[in-house]
Amino acid sequence: MNREQLHKIAKGAGFIAALDQSGGSTPKALKVYGVDEGAYTSSDEMFDVIHRMRTRIISSPGFSGDRLIGAILFENTMDREIGGRGSAEYLWEVKGVVPFLKVDKGLAQEADGVQMMKEIPGLNALLDRALSHSIFGTKMRSVILLANSRGIDALVDQQFAIGKQILAAGLIPILEPEVSIHSPEKEAAEDLLRAAILRNLEEVPPDQQIMLKLTIPTKDNHYRVVAEHPKVLRVVALSGGYSRKEANERLACNAGVVASFSRGLTEGLTIHQTDDEFNKTLDSSIASIYDASVS
Repeated sequence: MNREQLHKIAKGAGFIAALDQSGGSTPKALKVYGVDEGAYTSSDEMFDVIHRMRTRIISSPGFSGDRLIGAILFENTMDREIGGRGSAEYLWEVKGVVPFLKVDKGLAQEADGVQMMKEIPGLNALLDRALSHSIFGTKMRSVILLANSRGIDALVDQQFAIGKQILAAGLIPILEPEVSIHSPEKEAAEDLLRAAILRNLEEVPPDQQIMLKLTIPTKDNHYRVVAEHPKVLRVVALSGGYSRKEANERLACNAGVVASFSRGLTEGLTIHQTDDEFNKTLDSSIASIYDASVS
């Protein structure tokens, strides 16, 4: 494991950019960016367009290790280049931003108030490829819709089981058991989630640590006990559909948690902006998310 990357994630001031939209979420991300589905005729063309968008973001002057500690990439992005280098290598070697890789294959159908992850075939081979690209860690997402203890326990157990497989491969997993901000039982679900996380943390070997990506909780500092746990390297928060302004305000009330925003980061960016307009908008977004993360 790269000790410099480890130190940056553990101690660095800043946040993690989520640039990991996959096949299912890419059309929506592109539409917000100003690219309608009629602009591409195949998945290959769609990924070409989203890679140009991500390249524009990552190569922007304001996107650097001064205010970002990490960035999460989609597998297709890892396999492409930015500035003549592999995307992950460019992030770390040029920008000083620690690269992570999204490894899940999407969500299963809802059962017991949750959507667990689908099976991840070929995970070990993907982890080997990630290591060859200087990837530091991984991320995988599942979703909690209701305060169903059986469903939440099963979902968190699945996250930690796969997380241990990722640890064994030499990477740091970001576990993402997202609680939907639209859940009518959000606060109760967060109570159950915290209990399930703390229970599973006791099974993590004493010489290893995981990361968590969590929905900003209804009750301020609800996950502080998780963030301060010795087996947790860092807790980051997803914007979850909140506007950047609201997500920043909520995040600033939670000590020990930094941002890992996707929509919150790219809000206001469009393909029609000049480079100067684009860079200024992105720089302003990064500044506001950084301030909320270090407050």
